[in-house]
Amino acid sequence: MNPLENHFLKQPEPYQSCMLYLRKWLLAQGLDEQFKYMTAMYYYKNKAFCYLTVAGKERKLYLGFIKGHLMKHPKLEKEGRKQIKVIYLNPEKDLPVKTLSEIVKAAKDLY
Repeated sequence: MNPLENHFLKQPEPYQSCMLYLRKWLLAQGLDEQFKYMTAMYYYKNKAFCYLTVAGKERKLYLGFIKGHLMKHPKLEKEGRKQIKVIYLNPEKDLPVKTLSEIVKAAKDLY
């Protein structure tokens, strides 16, 4: 098993299912995937685009967008970061696929 697959499969439920769905969804958006910085990184046109991770003691699942500082969307949060903005996702609820599509489209427009 490669490190990326292991990264997803070692997550407890419901994080694992949610992350595996998001992985498939992000790849369907035309992004490429690599395991870097101990997390799943996604690339668009061979440039860093976003990453999917679970972080902190509270185990917050989020997508971080590399050029987030150039984006304006009400669901994106900066939280003291200079460049990256994130969207927090609740793995116990339905994913906001429409919102994610809007954000990914806006981010692609920056490349």
